[in-house]
Amino acid sequence: MSLAERWQAFKEGLDEFYHAPYRQTLSRAYRDEQDLFMLLIFAESLGVPNAMTFYTLELQPLLMEEFHDWHKRMGMEHSPMDRFGCC
Repeated sequence: MSLAERWQAFKEGLDEFYHAPYRQTLSRAYRDEQDLFMLLIFAESLGVPNAMTFYTLELQPLLMEEFHDWHKRMGMEHSPMDRFGCC
């Protein structure tokens, strides 16, 4: 093993040592941010007035695959939208 390979392994070990305690916190924060984004995208469909509907409407088809996981995580047993039944 050359010096460069050992140095690279040492740097990767330090990186892992630094990020390991925060990985769960960062994952939870990212998931909460995604949940808020999904609520913003589907707010009009859920009956919540959304001033950004013009801009977010085109994102709905891209996020439909993730919608099922989102509404389950939010505690909704079945899809809250009448026109779209994913369950």
